[in-house]
Amino acid sequence: MTRCGDQVMPEIGTVVFLGPRGTFAEAALLALPELSSMPARPVPSVTAALNAIRSGDADVALVPIENSVEGSVSGTLDELASGEPLEIINEIAIPVRFALLAAQPIELPRIASVGTHPHAAAQCRRWLHDNLPHAQVVPTTSTAAAAEALSGGAAGYQVAIAQHLAAELYGLEVIVDGIADNDEASTRFVAVARPGAIPARTGADKTSLVLYITANRAGALLEILTEFAARGINLTRIESRPTRRALGDYCFSVDLEGHVADARVGEALMGLRRVCADVRFLGSYPRHDGKEPHLREGVSDEDFAAAHTWLESIRAGARR
Repeated sequence: MTRCGDQVMPEIGTVVFLGPRGTFAEAALLALPELSSMPARPVPSVTAALNAIRSGDADVALVPIENSVEGSVSGTLDELASGEPLEIINEIAIPVRFALLAAQPIELPRIASVGTHPHAAAQCRRWLHDNLPHAQVVPTTSTAAAAEALSGGAAGYQVAIAQHLAAELYGLEVIVDGIADNDEASTRFVAVARPGAIPARTGADKTSLVLYITANRAGALLEILTEFAARGINLTRIESRPTRRALGDYCFSVDLEGHVADARVGEALMGLRRVCADVRFLGSYPRHDGKEPHLREGVSDEDFAAAHTWLESIRAGARR
C-alpha cells in the first residue's frame, strides 16, 4: 500500500499484453488511456495473459479477440469459455498495417522464408502470392515475436511480417511497407479482468456470453435466438465453438448490443438461463465505436417498466 497524505491508497494495478514488445496488442494498450498509465509487461501467449489474471499476478490482460479479415481469435474465445470465470471490461479496435522487415537490406527474389503470425500471413496472402510465391511462411506466436527473433539472429527465416513499431524496437530494416491486402483491416482487443464491479452503462454498450445448449437437438439454436429476437436485441457476433468435452458437443459465443443493466438484456439473460444448460457471463462494457442500438417500439426500459406495473396491477385484482 502507498499513502497520499493521510489517505491509504491501493497499489497501482498491472496489465499484461500479448507480447513481446512491438505487437498490435501493445499498440492497443497505448491507445487506451486508462491502461497506458499502468505498469505493463508482455507475456508470450493469450493463455499466459489470462492465467496471469486468474492467478492474481496481474489485474488486466489485453488480448486480441477478433479481426475484420480473419474473424474471431479462437484461442481467446476458448480460454474465456473455460476455466475460472473472467470478464471483459473494455474493448478497442485498431487499424492493422503490415511491413516486410529484415535485419539488413535484401532483394525480394532472394527471399525463401518469411516469419509471422498466421493471421498476419492470411491478411497478406495476396501480396505474398504476387511477390514471394515460392517463399515458405513460418508461423510465430505474434508478429513482434517474428521481428524479435529476426533481430536476435535466432530466426529460421530471412524476413518477418510485422508493424512499424516492431521495426523501430528491434532495429530492423523496412523492406516493403503497406503489404496488407486490405487497407481497412482492423483488430479488436479486449481488456479482461477478474469478475467484479461491472462498468457503468453508457448507452452504447456490448455484452458477451457463452451459451451451452441442454442437448444437440433440432430447434436448440432457435430457442436461444428467440430470447433475443423477442426483446429486440441485436447480435453483433454469434459462432459455435467446441466445448472440448466430446466430439460434436458445441457451445455458442455471442456478443450483443446492450448492457446487463438494460431491462431487455436482463430479461433475455433470465430466459437463456431457463433454456440453456449453462450461461457464462463474460461482461458488459462500452463499445469501441460508441454506436448506440436502434430500439424498436416496446423494448425500452420504460416499456418493460410499464408492462411490469400493468402485470402487478392484474395480480392485485385490478381489471382494466
